[in-house]
Amino acid sequence: MAYIRVSTAKQGEGVSLEAQREAIEAFASRNHLSVVQWFEEKETAAKRGRPVFNEVVRLLRRGKADGLIVHKIDRSARNFADWAKIGDLADAGVSIHFASESLDFTSRGGRLAADVQAVVAADYIRNLREESIKGLNGRLKQGLYPFRAPIGYLDNGRGKPKTLDPERAPLVKRAFELYATRSHSLRTLRAELNRQGLTGRNGRALTMNGLMTMLNNPFYTGVIHIKRTGRTYKGIHERLITTKLFERVQEIKSGKSGPKVTRHNHIYQGLFRCAHCNGAMVPELQKGRVYYRCKTVPCITRTIREDQLEIAIETRLTGLQLTGQDLKRFRRKIEAWQTDKKHEPVERSLQLRRAKLAERIDRLIDAHIDGRIGSEDFSKRRRSLALEEEVLDQEQREMRDLASAAVRLRTLAELASSVVSSHRLGNGPERRQLLEIVSPNWRVSGRNVDLEPYDWLLDLKSEAGVPFGDSDRSIRRILAGVPSGEPSRDRDRTFGALLLSYRRIMRAFGCEPMTHRSKEIPRDDKGRFIR
Repeated sequence: MAYIRVSTAKQGEGVSLEAQREAIEAFASRNHLSVVQWFEEKETAAKRGRPVFNEVVRLLRRGKADGLIVHKIDRSARNFADWAKIGDLADAGVSIHFASESLDFTSRGGRLAADVQAVVAADYIRNLREESIKGLNGRLKQGLYPFRAPIGYLDNGRGKPKTLDPERAPLVKRAFELYATRSHSLRTLRAELNRQGLTGRNGRALTMNGLMTMLNNPFYTGVIHIKRTGRTYKGIHERLITTKLFERVQEIKSGKSGPKVTRHNHIYQGLFRCAHCNGAMVPELQKGRVYYRCKTVPCITRTIREDQLEIAIETRLTGLQLTGQDLKRFRRKIEAWQTDKKHEPVERSLQLRRAKLAERIDRLIDAHIDGRIGSEDFSKRRRSLALEEEVLDQEQREMRDLASAAVRLRTLAELASSVVSSHRLGNGPERRQLLEIVSPNWRVSGRNVDLEPYDWLLDLKSEAGVPFGDSDRSIRRILAGVPSGEPSRDRDRTFGALLLSYRRIMRAFGCEPMTHRSKEIPRDDKGRFIR
């Protein structure tokens, strides 16, 4: 028998299969040997459990051939376990030959020389592995991903960051956005992505395992997580999605964010709770109409039709919405805020949050060193803190540009001035996103709807000069006592809070604010709004 091998890690390493075959044929001819069967393998000899090599050993033990010819010692084994198998074959009477090395495996000196060369080959692989690991760790610390690019990114050679794939990247982002709406299960999401043309790296249809790997990969947020070692690094490649969108997808996948899809795909499924017993308002389809019912038996809340619920929702949104005059006031205040050019409270807030995050990371590392938490738990928590660190980096980059900060403040105001029309004109997922952006708690009490607005909306109303329930309290209350030309620290603090919550509120679901300038909004051929 003859065994030839090349390494799959580096196909150019050593001698090619054709050259090994020629050398073995020449050796067999000179020594009057006949090769009854050839075995080829493309696997590194440092790895135990090579299937072809194991098959060769099995056949020789059964007496299917009298001997084995290998090109060189390092072509047969570079680990002690497989080399021991070759030694066992020799002890059992099998002739072992090496075509390119003058070694008499039957003599004591020849066997010793072969053993020494096998040890040298194993040490070479061990050193090569260590140097490779050092190189990989060096790349990772630089923010470079030294492995194959995930779906949605392209490889650009060694020492260069991955770049977005112009064809697959938009579809990958769309996958996260669709799943974040909770209108798809993994099965229906995979079918939709395959319909839109998203393929795996092999060009074939996306598999369920490929979809799960993609949704679990924080690489798309700019964070590199190595699962084998549990280490996390900050990447320098371009981010495809926001950290909040990624975290929302993880919550939905883990079942912490309510049901992902229902049989009838009701718009407000899992969003409303009963104001009396805190039970979920469960939708039911009865005679062509959708009813939301509290399932708690002794509760006084009955049912409310979905169309009546929508009317109650818009009534509450009307009370939260900024008027045209409010919007003009707020825009003037943004211009004044830009002119001030002093935003120390915002910067101090970012620095404080970053210091607290660094303290949490230090405590986590100390707990891991002291053995209070295991490696798996440490890896999960460290990955979560890395995502938080990426959010802070994004916020700090945004705060450096006053112009973009003002744009974000205006975007918040635009949303607050059009929440009613956004709800009325939006489709199902867009309506859900809007309600979740406005308030974390929506409750039904009889035929009325109660809610607790997020702080950003309350601050916006107050900053615009129209506090809830008091039309007499105006913008002068906020600016009272501030001399002309002197910047307002109170205003800085309020604007700072709005800016720091921008990503959490506006991009938490991977979407831009839904603002409509007219009642007639154009749609594309798939029924989606053209923004």
